[in-house]
Amino acid sequence: MNISIRLETENDFRYVENMTREVFWDLYKPGCDEHLVVHKIRKTNAFIKELDFVACDEDKVVGNIIYSKAKVINEDNDEFDVLCMGPLGVLPSYQGKGVGSILMKHSISAARTLGYNAIVIFGDPNYYHRFGFENAEKYNIQTSQGDNFDAFMALELYEGSLEEISGKFYADPVFEVDKDELNIFEKQFPHKKKHFSGKPLKQV
Repeated sequence: MNISIRLETENDFRYVENMTREVFWDLYKPGCDEHLVVHKIRKTNAFIKELDFVACDEDKVVGNIIYSKAKVINEDNDEFDVLCMGPLGVLPSYQGKGVGSILMKHSISAARTLGYNAIVIFGDPNYYHRFGFENAEKYNIQTSQGDNFDAFMALELYEGSLEEISGKFYADPVFEVDKDELNIFEKQFPHKKKHFSGKPLKQV
């Protein structure tokens, strides 16, 4: 296996959406909506095409990572730009082989080079801590509801980049999926039965 990383192109879009559907289907709930989120992100002003990468095994796309613009808003209503990472998906047959780690490390380096301050995510702490993510509470950043929990994490892209940033985190509204919109979008893909088992998160 020789994994290379490149930017996603329009020719990859439908394949990546279908791959994302395969990755997340029945993972957190019956079916999934992550493939629709990927589809929608690309159409918003929040989309950062310079941080939309695919991992390839020769010519085969086996993973994708995508970023969008987000904000942290403090008590004085000051807004600070940060990044929101996700979805991150790796083909099931390639999971556990380090593909996700390659995508994470490559994209973090690229985000740093592009001059972004920080990345805020919701994810598995056991996985994302290895890339330097820490509980967002350390930086006095809360969810939009004012909460903190282990799965809500932030990463400084350079030392002290979050020192002057605090408040509530707001991702782009693109992550809010309407059920009717999802049902219409689903018709573009092969039928899959929903068999949610509550299985644990897979490492990618």
